[in-house]
Amino acid sequence: MRSIAGSPHAITVALILIFLLSPTSTESLTKTVKTSDNKSAAHEWLDVALEATAREHERVAPRPTVGSRMLMIITTAMYDAWAAYDDKADGTRLGGKLRRPAPERTEANKRIAIAYAAYRSMLDQFAEDKPWLDEQMRNRGFDPNDKTTNITKPQGIGNVAAEALLEYRHRDGANQFGDEPGSDGKPYSDYTFYRPVNASNKTTDPDCWQPIEFTLADKKKVTPGFLTPHWYRVKPFALERSDQFRPPPPPKVGSEQLRKEVDEVLMYNATLTLQQKAIVEFMRDGPRSTGQSGHWLKFAQAVSLRDKYDIDKDVKLFFAVGVTAFDAFIAAWEAKRFYDSSRPWTLIRYYYKDKMVRGWNGVGRGVITLPAADWHPYSPLSFITPPFPGYVSGHSTVSAAFFWRNLHTPRGRVN
Repeated sequence: MRSIAGSPHAITVALILIFLLSPTSTESLTKTVKTSDNKSAAHEWLDVALEATAREHERVAPRPTVGSRMLMIITTAMYDAWAAYDDKADGTRLGGKLRRPAPERTEANKRIAIAYAAYRSMLDQFAEDKPWLDEQMRNRGFDPNDKTTNITKPQGIGNVAAEALLEYRHRDGANQFGDEPGSDGKPYSDYTFYRPVNASNKTTDPDCWQPIEFTLADKKKVTPGFLTPHWYRVKPFALERSDQFRPPPPPKVGSEQLRKEVDEVLMYNATLTLQQKAIVEFMRDGPRSTGQSGHWLKFAQAVSLRDKYDIDKDVKLFFAVGVTAFDAFIAAWEAKRFYDSSRPWTLIRYYYKDKMVRGWNGVGRGVITLPAADWHPYSPLSFITPPFPGYVSGHSTVSAAFFWRNLHTPRGRVN
């Protein structure tokens, strides 16, 4: 289903330029015993980062692009601080300028530097959670008010590494502060003047994305716009440019291929197994979502615990996952913006106008025959379908990025 489910391979084949997860099986990961006794400091701070991301998404809204950037900044800050205590690694912003002498390259110093880098970067991303973040620091024996920039101290390494990264990322095109010319003043708002071709109540061009009205739990009606349509302008980590791996166009209305894919979506919607429904619910993740970046970082944590990774391997693994998801989202959003493609909600109403189809009828009501105008995905009315064009799939792009690299990486190799 290239146009509907997305065809990420043209993007992902050349996207992964760094090492990622070792191949593993779901079964072996689920058997991992998760105890704090065998977690590294990097693992524990990633726990904090994931919780902070979920809290932010709960306050505002799940935003997979924004969430991927938040988690990328945190995992990169930890890596940059850790690199000062490694004999070969260079930080992403300051290179080897922070490198400390061999006698200082202790695990204790790494733990302290990582803590301050994680804290400073999270404070920048989640200012509303400062009291909670301060508590996380104090619970681990650190002073959140220690703002030293003395790089002979690990606290200074963490603070300086985080500050250098944040200074760079504050003007990376994401519009974190809502002050880009053309924006409406809200953080992460669009400043590229995107306007949908279709209105929520009128389909002018079925090949183009259409805003959809949601009904919230309090019965309030909302119609979300295209989420972060400016994301193609965000500076990637490894990609040369956002359109570097732009895929070929999706099939258009009137083509045999698209009609086949629309019918395939109808078939899947009407025949979902319990397992498939569970997968949908996991990937959708609800109001406390950490998005696909968060999902893959959780998988990375499971690999870490299973294979007993130390702080060095954890830092590198989480950094690799964070920056890869970030770049994958940028590449996917460039294609979404460029093709502005419709989603099944629009296409099924177009192809089956004034006709009946088989479809899911809501929670506890099973599958019935209903008018095509009433069809909707296996998703609640409060979040009928993600508010952005369908092609290419963000889920598929990010997930395929990790899967593709797994196929070409010997198990357990984290250099």
